[in-house]
Amino acid sequence: MLVQALRDALRYNEQLLTSETLRDRAHYQEYLMAVSQLYAEVKAQYKRIETAVGIALDDIV
Repeated sequence: MLVQALRDALRYNEQLLTSETLRDRAHYQEYLMAVSQLYAEVKAQYKRIETAVGIALDDIV
């Protein structure tokens, strides 16, 4: 679930960056970078336990 939530957060915030009404673009870019790094780390950790969980990472992202 965490992998999917982070994926959705990235998608939402990427779309938000294209909004013309966004006021603090730099703040959102910084936030997006942090979420992106967290997403990469969570995916890497999930990949390590993927076999034990029984659901491939590619099936949930």
